[in-house]
Amino acid sequence: MRMILAVAAVLVSTAAFAQTDKPPMVGDKPLVQVKPKGTKTGTKEAAAKPTAAPKGKPQSVAARLQACLDTEDGTKDRLNCYDAIIAPTPKPKPAKAKGYADCRFFKEEDERLACFNGFAESIPKLPKT
Repeated sequence: MRMILAVAAVLVSTAAFAQTDKPPMVGDKPLVQVKPKGTKTGTKEAAAKPTAAPKGKPQSVAARLQACLDTEDGTKDRLNCYDAIIAPTPKPKPAKAKGYADCRFFKEEDERLACFNGFAESIPKLPKT
């Protein structure tokens, strides 16, 4: 019985001495902890974004497009709001848009705004949670 207690005391004390100030290791490499990336503030895109999503729950594209409808119709601000969600990439001669993502291919701002308005207004209203 004394022998078991002596061995246990030696093992516990060696475990205490083995702990050092070094970071935890995985194999021969230190364990790396990933930190979340910070958001850039003061950028043009950050100012043009619609209402921010609650923390931990990202908004869908449809909800963000509908949030742009709150901005005055036919203005550059509304187009900037749409462009912040879906960046414009003009094509030489785009066909009729089949979905809201195709609106980015229109070169003229008025055509692009009308295209986004058509799709954003036709989306059924999402329930607010």
